[in-house]
This record gives sequence, C-alpha cells and structure tokens, in this order.
Amino acid sequence: MTETSTEETHDFGTEVGRLLDLVVHSLYSDREIFLRELVANAADATDKRRFLALSDGAFALPENPAIKISTDKLTQTITISDHGTGMSKEELASHLGTIARSGTAAFTSSLAAQKPEERPSLIGQFGVGFYSAFMVADEVEVISRKAGHQEAWAWLSNGKGKYTLKPAVREESGTTIILHIKPEAEEFLEPLRIKTIIRKWADHIALPIELEEDGKFASVTEGNALWRRNKSEISKEDYAAFYRHTGHAWDEPWATIHWRAEGTLEFSALLFIPSSKPFMPVEETRESKVRLHVKRMFITDEARLLPNWLSFVAGVVDTEDLPLNVSREILQATPVLDKIRKALVNRVLSELKSKAKDADDFKTFQENFGAVLKEGLYEDSGHAADIAGLLRFASTKEEATTLDDYIARMPEGQNEIYYLAGDAANLKTSAQLEGFAEKGYEVLLLSDPIDAFWPTRMESYKDKKLKSASQAAGLFAPAESSADITALCEKLAKALEGKVSGVTASTRLKDSPAMLVANEAGPDLAMQRLLRRAGRPVFGLPPALEINPGHKLILALATRAELDAEANLLLDLAKLQEGDLPEDPAAFVRHIAHAIAGE
Repeated sequence: MTETSTEETHDFGTEVGRLLDLVVHSLYSDREIFLRELVANAADATDKRRFLALSDGAFALPENPAIKISTDKLTQTITISDHGTGMSKEELASHLGTIARSGTAAFTSSLAAQKPEERPSLIGQFGVGFYSAFMVADEVEVISRKAGHQEAWAWLSNGKGKYTLKPAVREESGTTIILHIKPEAEEFLEPLRIKTIIRKWADHIALPIELEEDGKFASVTEGNALWRRNKSEISKEDYAAFYRHTGHAWDEPWATIHWRAEGTLEFSALLFIPSSKPFMPVEETRESKVRLHVKRMFITDEARLLPNWLSFVAGVVDTEDLPLNVSREILQATPVLDKIRKALVNRVLSELKSKAKDADDFKTFQENFGAVLKEGLYEDSGHAADIAGLLRFASTKEEATTLDDYIARMPEGQNEIYYLAGDAANLKTSAQLEGFAEKGYEVLLLSDPIDAFWPTRMESYKDKKLKSASQAAGLFAPAESSADITALCEKLAKALEGKVSGVTASTRLKDSPAMLVANEAGPDLAMQRLLRRAGRPVFGLPPALEINPGHKLILALATRAELDAEANLLLDLAKLQEGDLPEDPAAFVRHIAHAIAGE
C-alpha cells in the first residue's frame, strides 16, 4: 500500500486482477450489461436505506429519491448517482477492493474455460456485477457518503491491479459512479442508447430512473411493479426481462408463477424456476432467492420464504399484511409469514405437477434441480409424498420412471419398492442386482448423494415400503451347499471374524464371486460408505459376505487349507464392487500381483 497525505493506493488480490481481465475481455460482446448491474445496485441501496429509515432517522431519504444518469461527450463520461445507503471508506475497500465472497479462483478458471458464447451466463452470479463497468470504461470513480456520516470518500481504479482511496466531497448521502468511457464504447454516450437499455432491463424498478437530456432530468421508466400488474398486461418478454434482472440471469425462465392471493391473507407473488442450472464456483449454498416486499417496499431477501429444497426458485413476494417497520427477528416468528410460506410451497408444487405432465420437459428440470428437490424427501415429511410422486428415477427396466409407474409394473408377490444407492458408474453392473432380474423385480438406481439418506427417512410410498437391495437377503432362499462349500463358509467366517457378521452361500449371485449384504437393522451399504468417507463411526453389525457356490474362484478356494490372505482378498473384491476401498490398499495390490504371477 502507498499513502500520500490521506490518499491510499492498494493492490487488488491476484485472483481479482485475473477476474477483472476476464470480465473486460471475455464478456466484451455483451457489454450493455454494465448499466443493468449498476442500476440494480443503486436501486437495492436505495431500497435498503428506505427500510433502515423506518427505525433510524439518520437514514431518512430526501424528497423524491431517484437514480440519475447523465452522459457527457466532452469528458467521455457516464455518471450514475443514487440516494442509497452509501459506503464508508472501509466499506469501499471491502466491497470494491475485494471480489466475490464466493470462490474467486474457481470462478476465474471456469470462466476462462468457457466458450465465448457461454460466458455471459456466468456474470452477475458471483457478486462481480460492479466490475462489468470495466467492459466499457478504462477508469471508474466511485464517490460515496454513508447515510448518517459527514465525510465522503472516493474509490478510483483502472482495473489493472490497483485502486486508490481518498477523501471526497458529496453534499448528500449516497453514491455516484463516474465511468470514463473507452473510445470503442462511445455508443453508450448517446442518451437514446442509454434509454433503450434502461427500458429493456429496468423498466419494472419502482424507483424512478431519470436520464439527463438537454440539461434536464426526466424519468425513462414506468416504475410499475411488475408483480402488481394483471397477467393479461404482461408479455412473455416482460416476464423474461424481470427474471433476468432479479436473478442476474441470462436464460429464459422454465416456469413463471404469477398470482395474487386474496381473502384472509393478501399478497402478490411472481416466482421463476430457471431453465438452466446456475454455475456455482463453490459448493452451492441454500440462500433464499425470493425477496420480501411490504406494500411494494423491499424489506429483506432473508425471510426464508421457501424451504431449502426449493432454493432454486427466484422472485418477489409483496404483502399488505405486515407493517413496514417489521424487524427480521419478528419476521421469523410471525404467523402471517408462515401462512405465506405454506401458500408458496403449495403453489410451486402445483406448478411442478402441471409441468411434469410433459415428461421430456420435466426431464430437463430434474437434471438441473432434481437433487435439490430430493432434499425435501428427507427434510419435509409433510410434502415428501408429493415430491416423490413428481420425481423420475432410473431403474433396471426404465431410463426414467415415476414411483407410480414402478408400482403398476410390480409383479404378483412383490410388496416392496427396491432401490440401490451408489455411484452412477457402478450401479447398473452391481452384484446386488443379479438375483432381482431372475425374479423379475425392478430396482431403482439412485445416484445422487442425497439418495443414501431420504429412503430410510421416508420409509414408504403409497403403503409400499422402500427397501435397499443391499439389505434384501431375506428375499432369497438359502442355497443348498455341498460339504466343501459349507466348510469354506466356516473357514472364511473365521478368517474374517470382526470384519463380517457371517458368510453364507448365495442363491442370487450369478456372475460375481461374492458380495456384501448389509444388516436390515442398520444403514445400507451406500450409507455406510458415506459415513466412513466422512470419518463418522458406523454402528451396528458389520455386513455379511455372500459367496457364489458355482463360481470358479469360490470352487478353487474350497480346495485350500489356509485361507487368511485369500479371505481378505475376497472381502476386498466385494468392497470394490460396491465402490468402496480395500482396508489395506497396499496389501491388496500385493495379493493381486502374487495371484497374477501364480505364486
């Protein structure tokens, strides 16, 4: 950091510098997005100040607040000014001097790897909207005065590795952004171009957006909250533009849910389900994407209006039944909000049921958000049956099947819904399935991580118990074994004492020499694997080992007098089949090497 008097120059982090370079060059063809992002930030800051003013007079807004935009061809600048909360010196450094409170390194590397036509869909999802200004400006100046403070500060940068902080003058609280426009971006100095962009991206913002022309400021937006208008007045393009604005997205909404609830509880809701899964630089969080408004005024985006398993839904809910000065603590306990939450969940599920009638269309949705929706099977017992009825599952007979269709195909004598959870690459060839095919029993193949959890929590669907194929030993009759095989089972059980709960000859193994079978009273094999990988203890009896009495390897082992090494090798082979690791990988490799060498 360098410092002259009270002027300070700081370095951006390495990753920030890389990201700025990518934003400037990789997203250049969609540069008009800069205005949408800066206007959205200004509107949010003003909404937040209006809300804070309800409980603190220091945040009181001036009369007729607006976002003001002006262009100056002489100085080659665009100025965007607001009456928002403003930023202190520390907040300028925190908010503008560092990027992405979410995985900058992962984002930059991913952005660099994208095809040019795919890159625009990434911007806006990582807190990098402000930096889109550098697509059209070779220098950006931010002058900000925090509400309730007397001093103002300026932040300046050319986006090439450093930024400067210095004292400034601003008569009112709020923020002014001055963009020094690049010669190749002079089109944005034309008021008509600015007006076109604002009407395209921000016509639905309630806060007036005023553009200076001929020395006078005039509003260029209708300022009509879209969610309050009649559906008959709104075009598909209007909905799409609002969706992109609120969600910082570039795709089309897969579903649009717009309705007004009336009666004892009144609210308007405009919700969207995306048509594509957003790229996440780090493990996806479950932050709410639904904003709460009261009488059109933004209150919070932390009201948790939808559960985690619907976290992909974005939009706005506006109610008349809450006071404007409601606190966030009260929000979490108010019965009004509980009723709104219940209504929203039911309405979204109703929309999903309607969309599910088109199997091909719903397949796209499930590929994007099925794993998130499945969390509701585990977390929400009240809606689990509705969610389960919507979802499609791969099985041993169908590429995608509903649970209702599975039940309709169940042969006489089958009373349970069988499933096998694990890695997608291993499921179809799992030894666990060998006996089910002979019986004509279909098995669901579940490959999402949450699939190891929800079946045991849900327990049944339409009176049909959900049962893991790895715990279905009782479905198959005991094998009639020769004396040699019986003796082999006893030797293996002794050699593997403490590692398996028993060894038996199997009637369901056809091609595999052996497999593990979980005890019915404990977790199935998939859950046991997850627990071990997480470093958690696995309670209950260890799994049993079933051997194939007709397999050449088993017949060969039956002739051996000593079986300690071979027993452990057989156990490791059974583990590998289930996607698990041998207990001692190095010993396993040595055993295999000796076996291949014929030693």
